[in-house]
Amino acid sequence: MPIVRRKTAGWIRKAHRYLGIFLGLQFLMWTISGMYFSWTDIDEIHGDHFRKIHVHPTSFSGLSGLTDIAAEEEIHSVELKDIAGEPYYWLNGEKLIHARSGREKKEITEAEAVQIAGKYMMDTLKISAVERITSTGDHHEYRGGTLPAFVISYAGPKNIKAYVSALDGTFKSVRYRDWRWFDFLWMTHTMDYDTRDDFNTTVLRAFSLLGLITVLSGFVLWFISSPRMIKLFG
Repeated sequence: MPIVRRKTAGWIRKAHRYLGIFLGLQFLMWTISGMYFSWTDIDEIHGDHFRKIHVHPTSFSGLSGLTDIAAEEEIHSVELKDIAGEPYYWLNGEKLIHARSGREKKEITEAEAVQIAGKYMMDTLKISAVERITSTGDHHEYRGGTLPAFVISYAGPKNIKAYVSALDGTFKSVRYRDWRWFDFLWMTHTMDYDTRDDFNTTVLRAFSLLGLITVLSGFVLWFISSPRMIKLFG
């Protein structure tokens, strides 16, 4: 009696063939993205080579105490920030107060955002445009970032953009062509088409399970088609 009935063997071959066709594109994307990740420098992907190596903190003097300028505030956190050369207290993660005058600042200006970006980005880069954004989509390169924000774009084929928070003047991130390729390939690798960071998506689990079935069916086909196995068990 043969190891596996002819009809059953045919069904296994058909299942293996169609699963291979169905999963082939995703297997290809996993392979391509994995190769890309292994051959790239993550610091370059982050755009660190467009940023200055050393950013020296600004020293300030003559600052007012918090009890003098924010006596009525219940303070849970405070951070001294340099906004284009002027000292500001960032109180409770929600309010900018000038550290000398006590004047509240709703958000930074476009000119201040440009100065802040210039403090971090290489001097050789030339600004081509500045834009204030108030919303981002799920697939935007600044998704999840503090809004509103200023986008400082730089001239050149790499389409470099720096993001600065309009609320507190924090230099947030650098995005450019290679990062966008990395982001796209990371999305196809994790199969999380929303946040890019979820490894527990139903789609990924389903494809992983189907991939395992495809590989196992290949081993079964080898086993039942091997002349040696047929001779031993046939």
